[in-house]
Amino acid sequence: MKIRGAVLDRIGDPSPFEDSRPVRVVDLELAEPGPTEVLVAIEAAGVCHSDLSVVDGNRPRPVPMLLGHEAAGRVVTVGAQVSGLAVGQRVVMTFLPRCGECAGCLTDGLAPCQPGSVANGAGVLLAGGSRLRDGVTEVAHHLGVSGFATHAVVDHRSLVPVDDDVPADVAAVLGCAVLTGGGAVLNVARPRPGSSVAVVGLGGVGLAAALTALAHEGVRVIGIDPLEHKLAAARDLGVNETYTPAEAAAQGVKADAVIEAVGRGVVFASALALTAPGGQTITVGLPTPQETVEISPLALVAEGRSIVGSYLGSAVPARDIPRFVELWRDGKLPVERLISSTIALEDVNRAMDLLASGAELRQLIRFDTGEATA
Repeated sequence: MKIRGAVLDRIGDPSPFEDSRPVRVVDLELAEPGPTEVLVAIEAAGVCHSDLSVVDGNRPRPVPMLLGHEAAGRVVTVGAQVSGLAVGQRVVMTFLPRCGECAGCLTDGLAPCQPGSVANGAGVLLAGGSRLRDGVTEVAHHLGVSGFATHAVVDHRSLVPVDDDVPADVAAVLGCAVLTGGGAVLNVARPRPGSSVAVVGLGGVGLAAALTALAHEGVRVIGIDPLEHKLAAARDLGVNETYTPAEAAAQGVKADAVIEAVGRGVVFASALALTAPGGQTITVGLPTPQETVEISPLALVAEGRSIVGSYLGSAVPARDIPRFVELWRDGKLPVERLISSTIALEDVNRAMDLLASGAELRQLIRFDTGEATA
């Protein structure tokens, strides 16, 4: 079938991307779903730093690639071996499928799915190969989703159904920002009454972590970011204390769990310094492979501190997305407030510039799907 999507042709073009235009919006050919796959009509897709990191070259991926990994939509058709999903159902799309059988999947979310990670790195679906063509040219999938398009074919293990009362905007943000940031709180920090959680980096992922921590009774939540408008956004969401990194260091701020949500070595080092004795430094950001940090093992041992890497919030999407939906229904997780603007698909290059500048929290691409049919 013919679809329209945003394809990254070149990695590492100079910014502003609105001028260099590494991403073009074009008509593509999308193959029918295989036996374990699903065709989804996209309703909404979030613009995330993991998209930007491919565009700017920090996370090299095969190109041409149809971008977008945080999205929600409606099921159009299902493969012959797919159960538990029905035509017309709203689904959250998640960027790491879980085969359910490998050593990673047996860790209950603590480690990524191994076949899913290999497929994501190669730009293919879990069953192998691409379903996308631009004329005779094969187009790679982004993290098994490729949600910057009118439609996508994805493995059924990349989908979690939600009820119709969950709006598409909310469903989309659940798939990455909330799973990553919120999952690090639910699955790793697990705050108790009287404990504290600090979040370093108040973009979409960081604020999702802060909101999830605020959903816990009696937890002191601290937000840290160099940009005043992000600190203001955190305060507006109810975060108890906010600081710039310099202010936090000067005042000796400490927290029991510190979530690093930027993906830079210097930020990780500051998160480590903010961690109280007996506490955890939880990193969800993805720095470049070249980034390194010096760590004193003595400080970890003497103060009983730990460092935990949390990919996709150490989440099992089929288990955790329903948990976030219930928090949202109860009014404890107003994730729609993370969405700072909505844009057209054609504005994707400018959206990358705005994301890189820190001007936006979560930009959302909306699609007018009408009645989705095959």
